[in-house]
Amino acid sequence: MKHLWIAGAVVSVAALIWLMIKHRRRRGLVKPVVLGAIGAFLLVTGWLFATDAAAPKQEAIKTGGLAAGAIVALYALWLNDRRRRTDEDRQRIESKRQELEIERAEHDRSRVADERFARSVELLGHDAEQVRVGAMHALAGLARSRQEYTQTVLDVLCAYLRRPFDVTREGDGLVRDERELEVRLTAQRLVADLLPRADLDAAPRYNLDLTRAYLEYFDLSHRQVGDLVLRAAHLRESNSLHHAVVRGGAWFTDATSDGRLHLHDMVLHGKAWFSRFRCRQAADFTATRFLGPAKFAGVAFTGPVTFEGGEFAEPVDFEDARFAGGLTLRLAKPVEARKRGLRVSLEHPNALPDGWVVEGREDGGLGLVRS
Repeated sequence: MKHLWIAGAVVSVAALIWLMIKHRRRRGLVKPVVLGAIGAFLLVTGWLFATDAAAPKQEAIKTGGLAAGAIVALYALWLNDRRRRTDEDRQRIESKRQELEIERAEHDRSRVADERFARSVELLGHDAEQVRVGAMHALAGLARSRQEYTQTVLDVLCAYLRRPFDVTREGDGLVRDERELEVRLTAQRLVADLLPRADLDAAPRYNLDLTRAYLEYFDLSHRQVGDLVLRAAHLRESNSLHHAVVRGGAWFTDATSDGRLHLHDMVLHGKAWFSRFRCRQAADFTATRFLGPAKFAGVAFTGPVTFEGGEFAEPVDFEDARFAGGLTLRLAKPVEARKRGLRVSLEHPNALPDGWVVEGREDGGLGLVRS
């Protein structure tokens, strides 16, 4: 019994070496652990017997058993920790796999969307008008399902509206390709449908470039847009932008309108450039707010024009403006007009009678003369 601890020490060392070999080879460690527990039991029990022969044998055996149990418990804790780390690694790998699957699916959706976009744009050049209409609806559906395409789709639709469109006048009517007109009306309606409503403050901004576009019954009412470019555009029949909000600038330079123009209750945050604008029928700017610089230099309005209840936040330029059908300037707030670099106060603007126009005076003010 006195040399029992020597046997325990030998068994413990052997178990330790075996454990190291097993661990290096990534094999099961149960047998070396059990052997180590036996060695610990023999070592502790034999040591107690050798150092204190008078001690109760049961206490020595109990202490040896606790040492063996501690070895087994440590092994169990190690297994539990290893299992936890394995589960965490598995979860991490699964998470990465799901991310890769999501990225792959998104890549596939993007590829399908790109192909759908390219095919729809290609079909816009088809000879059959129903095919072109279908392509436009496909583009609009793509823009609704994938917001990153919205501005691009709007650019494509605006580019279609900028295509040449032959219109001639015979007597009191217009002669044009009615089938192509239906396609263009579809493009106009889809442009308006893709724009956010004017009452959505946090909506994204989309720009419209309709330079030299032919527009008929164009309706952007109650919509909001970033920049609105209508330079040299041709507006036919009745066109409506009432209650629209323009977050950026609005350019109507050199544009013409043969029909009625509804621009009332608009809010224009940036520049509002109407230089050399031509309008042959009534133009309604009632309650429209010009919050940025406004320029009406060289405009020619044949029909009546009203700015009733409107607001100009900055001096407005009416240089060489002609209002042959009458002008109402009863504004919500007094405004200053800019003429040849000078300012003239319009503190008490009045409606102008038919047949009178506003022209600049030699002193830099505005005067009324017959047209």
